[in-house]
Amino acid sequence: MEHRLKIPQVSESAYIAPTAGLAGDVTVGPPSRVLFGAVITAEGGPVEIGRNCVVMEHAVIRGVPGQETRVGDDVLVGPHAHLTGCVIEGGSRIATGAIVFNGARIETGAEVEFNAVVYVNTVVPAGMAVPMGWFAGGQPAELVPPQDWDRIRAIMGPLDYPGTVFGLGTSDAGSLMSDVARRYARGLALHQRDHIVPDERHMLVQEDSH
Repeated sequence: MEHRLKIPQVSESAYIAPTAGLAGDVTVGPPSRVLFGAVITAEGGPVEIGRNCVVMEHAVIRGVPGQETRVGDDVLVGPHAHLTGCVIEGGSRIATGAIVFNGARIETGAEVEFNAVVYVNTVVPAGMAVPMGWFAGGQPAELVPPQDWDRIRAIMGPLDYPGTVFGLGTSDAGSLMSDVARRYARGLALHQRDHIVPDERHMLVQEDSH
């Protein structure tokens, strides 16, 4: 899809499944694969997918304003994973159902297991694995099991989810959802101007010889 006057750029050797969706300022490197039902959308910020990446079925990667969204080389993004405004440096596996929030960074070789959550503004150090279903928060990440809600809540507060994701101060938290819904509706209205890019207009990026 052409979105915000930007057309996805896809390397010649990459594969985009017929039912995958790429919208706007998205770059896919060689010879990466984006499988059926996956969505990569640049919602006010570019998305870069590196070399030798696989984005599996129904994963979502969303670029947002003010936060880098980049998947480095040699990354496997599992089915139903959700990445927003974050950086995956490379050589990583983001497993099925995992969530990586805005401002987070997964350093080289770190992994996020099934249904784990990496919270906003969190750094998962190189080589660390976030266990299945666990919470990771902080810089560097502290790993917390899902049943330890008191510790999770204590970590979440200083990381500023409302400010990072929605641009709201803590004093605005009481009216959070009504304001957020209106903001999202206004921003997403830009999709009304999207155009499906015919095959002959796809921006195929020639690969270097290295």
